[in-house]
Amino acid sequence: MTPSIRKTTEVDRLVITVVTDNYYDSLRPDTEISTTYRSKPGSVIHAEHGLSYHVEVETNGAATGLFFDFGMDPVGMARNIDVLGIDAGRISALALSHGHFDHWGGLTGFLKRHGSLIPKGIPLYVGSEAFARRFSLRPNNEKPQDIGALDKTELEKLGIVEIVETKEAREIVPGGCLTGPIPRVTEYEKNNPNLLIMKGDRLVQDSFDGELAMVFAVKGRGLVILSGCAHVGIVNIVKHALAMTGISRIHAIIGGFHLVNARKDVVDRSIENIRSFAPDYIVPAHCTGFETVVRFAREMPDQFILNTAGTRYSFGAGEG
Repeated sequence: MTPSIRKTTEVDRLVITVVTDNYYDSLRPDTEISTTYRSKPGSVIHAEHGLSYHVEVETNGAATGLFFDFGMDPVGMARNIDVLGIDAGRISALALSHGHFDHWGGLTGFLKRHGSLIPKGIPLYVGSEAFARRFSLRPNNEKPQDIGALDKTELEKLGIVEIVETKEAREIVPGGCLTGPIPRVTEYEKNNPNLLIMKGDRLVQDSFDGELAMVFAVKGRGLVILSGCAHVGIVNIVKHALAMTGISRIHAIIGGFHLVNARKDVVDRSIENIRSFAPDYIVPAHCTGFETVVRFAREMPDQFILNTAGTRYSFGAGEG
């Protein structure tokens, strides 16, 4: 049974800034909800195979912020925070979608650089197995590659964050909810056999049982769903968000959908299901895969926005 947020706090205004992502284009046109960061000499955006978001929520006149995921490169993330003018001290939570290095690689560096600004004891929300060592069987490689593990001891030694393991849906800032573990309900969104996790002394297929996504209910608009990689399946995430909030309208789906190198039938069914949810906006990013992003652009042209690092998405009264 899907745990529910019995009374979902509605957000008056929601601003999501993509701190880093795989792609950057200074010349992308703005849309009714998105503003592209325009690079200039000495003020450029770093893009990488990583993902990080800064989120601001405003509810009943009160505003706060959080970071969801932290990219791969601490230097690049720190530079982008400065370039984008993000106040790292005006946050009340941190959250990590899952334990892959392209989502936690910038975390320790971020804390070291901005630790004097960040409230001491700020919660860092993680799912189960966030600190487990992961491996990946990369293209053209015969042996799995060690892709590291987030060092819990190092984080604790910094004395900045309080690590909170999230085992169910919960609101972590007013109007901002973590999904908790995401049930697998579709039959086609399966574990990737090339992604592995160390359990004890055994290397086994990673089921991503602790993967988390974020959900926001924007007043008068519906849900904004924010994913890291969607290893458990982007359709599973959306279905879970609908069930846990009891809200049927979807305003936007943003994030990595992990459909890179996916079979055509899986992509077909994913797009078909996402179209059936009738989101106002669809913003595939990060690990969605070039070919799949192109398909979203062609098959959902009125809803599609091409994501780029540094883009700021604004939702709420007066927005799209």
